[in-house]
Amino acid sequence: MDKPPIQDEPVNVAEFRELAAAVLAADVFDHLNGGSCDERTLNDNELAFRRLGLMPRVLRGVAERDRSTTILGERVALPVLLAPVGCHRLFHPEGELAVARAAAEAGTIFVVSTGASTSLEEIAAEARAPLWFQLYAFRDRDLVRRVVERAAAAGYRALCATVDSPIDGRRERDLRSGFIRPPEFIVKMFRDLGFAQVPERSDAQALLAYAGAALDPAITWEYLEWLRAISPLPLVVKGILSPEDARRAVDLGARAIVVSNHGGRQLDGAPASVDALPAIASAVGDHAEILLDGGVRRGTDVLKAIALGARAVLVGRPYIWGLASRGASGVRRVLELLGTELDIALALTGCRTIAEISPDLLVRREATGRLR
Repeated sequence: MDKPPIQDEPVNVAEFRELAAAVLAADVFDHLNGGSCDERTLNDNELAFRRLGLMPRVLRGVAERDRSTTILGERVALPVLLAPVGCHRLFHPEGELAVARAAAEAGTIFVVSTGASTSLEEIAAEARAPLWFQLYAFRDRDLVRRVVERAAAAGYRALCATVDSPIDGRRERDLRSGFIRPPEFIVKMFRDLGFAQVPERSDAQALLAYAGAALDPAITWEYLEWLRAISPLPLVVKGILSPEDARRAVDLGARAIVVSNHGGRQLDGAPASVDALPAIASAVGDHAEILLDGGVRRGTDVLKAIALGARAVLVGRPYIWGLASRGASGVRRVLELLGTELDIALALTGCRTIAEISPDLLVRREATGRLR
């Protein structure tokens, strides 16, 4: 049976995925939506949420509801942050600037990627809401220090260190399509970050080799200690799935942990983020805030993650689908849809505030249906 046409005004986040597919080149769309190897972890990020049901609660006086919360002391209107995604201009000409505007309008935090296609200072000048800066581990420690200092000087509120990518996962969709990020974007990224002797933009293979050599696969826990020592910003550690790793990151000064498998793009077979969440929340307790990244497609998913111990979630692909199809208004609409669904879920589970969400609202059930 043919799929029904997508409405002009999407009524859920998945419909933005279809709009993005219609406007992006096939290899770019696959690059955005693909995972590593057989994509088991990529798919399980969503399926794991489907295995969780919700228990309706009645007669709880939910006429007034509040979706706001605080993240590292910062008040946000919605417990949904915009995750770091590289090279937004690959998906829309206004790129990160459009996303910064949308985040401000939604009253939430935008986590800017090291791989942004706009400089961290330009994004900060556009932003009217809190920004975090996401950092990969580069071999050149002096350069890392300078970037951290620039982020602090530009007004970023936290440093988000990604630790699950000492090397890239095997992303077979990109291998099949031959996708390579346009050289001009790679050159701009490295020059914006302050790298020296960047290869000419016409030589894509040289740029890929340069990028691979820039990352430091030899980092250890000492790297987090060093970052904590040089940065005036609160340290957020992204890419944790093990309770033991979460405890150690907190012991080294992390103020927040992002439970994440990099959107299924690194180790295929790693746990779904929401499956790993409860043990990490238990291990960390009140010593750090817990965030979840991966598989969130509905406002009900946000509620489920909070019930399992997250303070908030991050979304990546969904807001990029909105950006690709409609620029800043698309990003804003994706956040509005998630917020509306969360508000309805709060009411129907008998919660008036985010703080009233509790584990007893969850029901385990078998997943049904297929992911597209």
